[in-house]
Formats: sequence, structure tokens, C-alpha cells
Amino acid sequence: MPDLAATLDGELFRPDSPGYDAARRPVNVAYQDVRPRLVVRCRSVSDVVNAVRYAIRTGDRVALRGGGHCFAGRSSTDGILLDLSGLDGISVAGEIATIGAGARLAQVYSALHTHGRTLPVGCGPTVGITGLTLGGGIGLLGRRYGLTCDRLIGVQVVLADGSVVDCDEDHEPDLFWALRGAGGGQFGVVTVLRFATVPEPLTTRIEARWSGVALEEVVAAWQAWAPDAPDQLTVNLSVASEPGVPMEATFFGASLLGEEPTRELLHSFVSSAGRADSMELRAGLPFQRLKGTFADPRGVPAVRMRSEFFSRSMSERTLGSLLTQLRKGGREIAFTAMGGAYNRVAEDATAFAHRGERFLLEHIGEADDPWVDESWATAHVDGSGRVYPNFPDPALPDWAPAYHAGNYPRLVAVKNAYDPDRLFTFVQGVS
Repeated sequence: MPDLAATLDGELFRPDSPGYDAARRPVNVAYQDVRPRLVVRCRSVSDVVNAVRYAIRTGDRVALRGGGHCFAGRSSTDGILLDLSGLDGISVAGEIATIGAGARLAQVYSALHTHGRTLPVGCGPTVGITGLTLGGGIGLLGRRYGLTCDRLIGVQVVLADGSVVDCDEDHEPDLFWALRGAGGGQFGVVTVLRFATVPEPLTTRIEARWSGVALEEVVAAWQAWAPDAPDQLTVNLSVASEPGVPMEATFFGASLLGEEPTRELLHSFVSSAGRADSMELRAGLPFQRLKGTFADPRGVPAVRMRSEFFSRSMSERTLGSLLTQLRKGGREIAFTAMGGAYNRVAEDATAFAHRGERFLLEHIGEADDPWVDESWATAHVDGSGRVYPNFPDPALPDWAPAYHAGNYPRLVAVKNAYDPDRLFTFVQGVS
């Protein structure tokens, strides 16, 4: 069998190679002990093709890594790990951005900023653009411009037989449909993405804090207000507890409306939530600068996280129980506003099926804290049963409808057509 290393423009790491440990470790600490048989750090599309063909011959499992932040460890394997970080080129022609699969969000924002353009993507600077896009892509511009995958107009993919295809609405349309929102690493190796960008806006940064007050009123007011706010306003909410410190609610987000209209909208919220301990608005920030002012928990590995979408507000009883359970230190719940442009796309127009949700709720805690499951179960009583594909949850028993709803049968058909031998497979993957 030909030596794979001899065919590569990039690097090959074996367990006895210098640099192997650094090359194999993902960001998520829960999976940093997984030891691949080989790590291929790809520098070209031909590297991906040669690695895929090698895996076909050897029968090795294959995992793909862009940013390495997967909550379920899908970017780790004991087989062959394809590290796409070397495929990170970015070019912009007019409104169209062509982005290599290994680019991270900090690179994407910076490159687009020089052209006065941007995309509705997340906050974490080291998160990979590919994984984010293929699972949907929620961010501070999403209520105005939709999911990251809604801006995707073309993809280059290395398929499970080693062939290379370009897909869009007119070429391989079923594959293109599946790549917009089902989750990454399932149908092939994405090497290049093309996006229709949007003009980079000036933003008003919003941050407010409440502590030592009835936080139930703050959360209840947010649930009723944030998903129905104008599309140009995205404000999320987190409630955290630390040992010996009163629980605190933090209200943070961005507005495209300018400072005074934003302040007027916030007054309507405060009238329901109660006066904040502090509230700060910073106007006139280019979107790229705004991103660096927020610490996004998705940009670093949460110890343990579970989540669910909600199509209606939680009941007073559920909310009260949720906050009572939260009071022990080292725990956080985080609410992300949906609605707006997210929900103006048909559920079956892309693989991302969650087009009627009001908000997303995350439960973030220590790895051995049973509170994560207890808190999720408490909130689940009022949840929609839908789960964001980019926040995979190994504890879900009925995962297919949770991630994909009515789109799952079509996804299975696409899988059968493009990866019939299941080269790209993992627990809870389309099968």
C-alpha cells in the first residue's frame, strides 16, 4: 500500500511523531485523551482526496476537524483525523466570499471587514466556519440576516469515494440542501464554502446586569420581549451562580438601530423586568469590533452542556423551579433569542428544521454535576423537543426528530446516495 505521507502537501502525524499530541487534541477537554491512529493536517484538496482514498482502502474510521469544539467529540477519532485548519484561505469578490474549510471566525471577520462586508455568524474567535455553517449558525446578526447556512450559496465537497464535486442550488441540489443545517461530517468533507455576504453594519453594544432582585421577573420579561423585538435588535440573557455570590442575570447583545431608538426599546423591557444594576450602551461600533467585546462560552469548551429550543415561554412554575435549582454555584443557563429572519424560511427549505422557535436555552455546568440533566429535564416540560444540531447531546434518546424533525427521511436518502458505505459516521449521525 502506498505511503500516505508521500502523497501529501501537508503533514502526517503518527502516535510516535513529534507534535502528535498537539495535533490530535481538540478544544473540548472531555475528548483530549482520544488517540487517532493518524492525524492528517491537510494543506490542499488533493490531501483530503488522498486521505479519503487511503481510509477507504484501510477501512479506518474518519473524523473531520475544523475548529475542534464539538460538544459530542465528533471531531476526534481512534481512526484517521482530517485536520482542515490548513485550508483557511479567504477571498472576497464583490458580495461573494470564498472561504476555506479550515478558517476560524476571527479570520473570517477580519478578512470580510477589510471589504466592508460580514456574515451572520457566532462570537467565538476560534470556532470553525465550516462546522458552524453546516449545523445552522446562530449569531448576533441572525435575527436580521438569518442563519449562517442561509447565506451559503455553494460548497466544494470531497465525497466518500474520493471524488470532488461543487454543489449549489443547481448542481447536486440534494447534497447542497443537506449541507445547510444537518450538522457537519456526515455527507463528505467540505473543503470550500461560498457565501453571499452582507454589508458590515455599525452596531450599538448592549450590556446590563441584575442581581439581588427577583430574577424570575427578568427572565419572564425577556422571554416575552426579546423574540418579538425588531429584527435589528438581538439581546440574549444568561443567569449564573457562583459560590457565596448572589445569582446574576446578564443581558447582552447588539442593535443596528442606533443609540436612541435602542435606548427607547430597552426602556420598554426595563418597565417589565425591573431596573438594572447597570446598563451600558456603546454606539458606532463596526460589527467586527463588537465581536471582540463579548466573551462567548461557545468559543471555549463548556465542561458539560445540554440545550433545547422553545416555541413558547416557560410557565411561571417551570421558571421558578429552574432558578431554584440553579442557585448552587458554578452553574449557568443561557437564553438565545430566535424569531426574526430565522423563522422566515420554510422548515423544509434547508436541512435546518427549527424555523418556528422563540428561543434556545442552554444548561452549562461541571462534568460531574447531575444538575445539568435535572435542569434540562425541568425546562423540557415546556420545551419544543427540538435541539440545535451544533449543540449535539449524547444523552438524547430520540435524537433524530430532535435534531432534524420532518427533514430526517430526506437526509437519510441523501446519506444513502452520497455515503452508502458509511465512511463518515458517528453516534447520532444520519444513518
